[in-house]
Amino acid sequence: MQNKPVALITGANQGIGLQIAKELAAKDFTVLVGSRDYARGDEAAKTVDGDAHALQLDVTDQASIAAAAERVRNEFGRLDVLINNAAISNTGLRPGIPIEEYAKSTRPSTVSLDEMRAVFETNVFGVVAVTQAMLPLLRESPAARIVNVSSGVGSLTRNSDLAYPYRPIFGPVYPASKTALNAVTLAMAIELESTRIKVNAACPGFTKTNLNNYTGTQTVEEGAREPVRLALLGSDGPNGTFSNADGPLPW
Repeated sequence: MQNKPVALITGANQGIGLQIAKELAAKDFTVLVGSRDYARGDEAAKTVDGDAHALQLDVTDQASIAAAAERVRNEFGRLDVLINNAAISNTGLRPGIPIEEYAKSTRPSTVSLDEMRAVFETNVFGVVAVTQAMLPLLRESPAARIVNVSSGVGSLTRNSDLAYPYRPIFGPVYPASKTALNAVTLAMAIELESTRIKVNAACPGFTKTNLNNYTGTQTVEEGAREPVRLALLGSDGPNGTFSNADGPLPW
């Protein structure tokens, strides 16, 4: 087993995930750049200044997840940080559609159940599947951290406020998938609270990435700030929280 801590970031071949990998590598982590497409992950890993390796990982494919977990154990012998970053906002059937128009097409009364299932498959079930596969390794770490990259648009408390600016786009696809992810995060934290593993959810903010057709207002550096902070929590850090770079967020 190597001496350096190992961090796995899913969906890390671009955007916030790649930036998280770069920042953790700068903190002397060995980083595993999770990517559905190994070639894209390998190209991304080459842009990381530090010890970075591509890891083929499709969070919707159980065989891919199992193979990734086996490779991590056999090649690196440990896993100290898991950042569940991989996510989709839609199935890509209508690329470039403005978010307002997409929101109108995904109201509870009109939403395609296939669309809803596909987004939940990546954003919710994928997180559970990857975490389950990696948990045996994380349990062996002296101080493991799990960070689920969520979104403030999934906050039920915020969306219950008539003044919340993103309330009009709350719907059963992407926003609700992040609501469900928050619930999964809290469930994980409760199960693991007697261990040395801390589980928290991070909202990166409206960051300019492929997820939103690069309409975001923040840089990837700003978006990576909170996930990286939670990945580096000390033993006195929190467990079972939801936060952004400004502080705690309501569930």
